[in-house]
Amino acid sequence: MSEQNSKFLVFSGTNSRYLAEKICQSLNCPLGNLVVTKFSDGEFAVSYEESIRGRDVFLVQNTFPNSDNLMELLLMIDAAKRASARHIIAVIPYFGWARQDRKDKPRVSIGAKLVADLLSVAGIDRLITMDLHADQIQGFFDVPVDHLYASGVLLPYVQSLKLKDLVIASPDVGGSKRANTYAKYLGCPLVLCNKTRARANVVASMQIIGDVKDKNVVIVDDMVDTAGTITKAADIMKEAGAKTVRALASHCVMSGPASDRVQNSALEEIIFTDSIPYTNRCSKVKQISIAEMFAETIRRVEDNQSISSQYLV
Repeated sequence: MSEQNSKFLVFSGTNSRYLAEKICQSLNCPLGNLVVTKFSDGEFAVSYEESIRGRDVFLVQNTFPNSDNLMELLLMIDAAKRASARHIIAVIPYFGWARQDRKDKPRVSIGAKLVADLLSVAGIDRLITMDLHADQIQGFFDVPVDHLYASGVLLPYVQSLKLKDLVIASPDVGGSKRANTYAKYLGCPLVLCNKTRARANVVASMQIIGDVKDKNVVIVDDMVDTAGTITKAADIMKEAGAKTVRALASHCVMSGPASDRVQNSALEEIIFTDSIPYTNRCSKVKQISIAEMFAETIRRVEDNQSISSQYLV
């Protein structure tokens, strides 16, 4: 390990090892030795199999379902604190529970704030994450938050397609700020979809605001869960005369019927980052790695350098 890399160590939880290994490859350092011991009742324990005393430790772990991933991360943080790590930095490209960022009806929890509190009490000194569902979640933390954007890898892909008559679309009004940022960067028009929900994960109706006739449409979103919204938007745009419809999304949640919906929709393709592993293969799904972006951010954090140049938009 080089002198630079000897200052810090990178460890991974069980289900994020695929990403941590790629980050370590970019950093030219080995992945730290951490063991997760599972018991027959479902409980588990973590232990560091090398000294981390006085070192900066970067813990790569996404909190996608199931909840064991979050609990594993909390135990990793606690173990690092008790092993006298100098700084504990949680690297969470996909921050679960982010959709629960406010009280949208009476007598509900604010899950994103609860998870932020759990991480803070466990002992993190910093958080590195990407494309939070709501930017204000950064304010739930009392430690520095480096909030990266998937646009750093998704926008170059769109530019590589060299699409004529390009239009950027948002599948709902809530994502209009993100889509507008993409549209401004690419110098193309913006189209919005106005949707109403019957209940969670079920879209009741949707209308297009803007012109998509004879256009190549790229829908931009932060995550795709059941794919109901994004496939309905694609189908409606195709019916309205769009030449092609593609989608970009940061996080590949793709739960339940999502893969079948995407496969049977009007989408040409849907491009995600690899913040969440995707195992239920669908021929229309493509993933682009964020490992180099996170590796560079780790380098800059460790060297006390600005990370602002990491942002395209």
